[in-house]
Amino acid sequence: MTVNLDAVDREILTVLLHEGRITYQDLGRSVRLSSNAAADRVRRMAREGVIRGYRADLDFAALGRPLVMLSDVRLRDGVSGAEFERGLLGFPQIFSAAHVTGEYDYQLRMACVDTAEFEDLIDQLKREHGVRELRSRLVLRQIPLDPARGLELP
Repeated sequence: MTVNLDAVDREILTVLLHEGRITYQDLGRSVRLSSNAAADRVRRMAREGVIRGYRADLDFAALGRPLVMLSDVRLRDGVSGAEFERGLLGFPQIFSAAHVTGEYDYQLRMACVDTAEFEDLIDQLKREHGVRELRSRLVLRQIPLDPARGLELP
């Protein structure tokens, strides 16, 4: 379902991508609306599912989990995606998962304390959650990009 957005809605979304914690007063000022009008538009876009939530950008090393990995996952034959996805909820190390096209079924982003925890996580995924193959890469550093850079909203 596509939602119709006008130019002001798109401008609001761009501002929110930069600063998700902006006050409605500051948001309204930046898009030339009253704070109430800006709040109404944000609430409408949330109801319509355009805005799904707000998240913190975490520094995993500061949280004691310096080992951040990207892992491509291929499931064993007969393992349902829904079953696998439910199983992911039991792993606090996995902070992002995407069902993807191509050679693998899923891509996981995980943050571990050390390589031993990562190895235990891999073993458990294979043993209990239907993972046939896992190809992982270590994230050396995150590159800070402006989330709205070049983004054109329809």
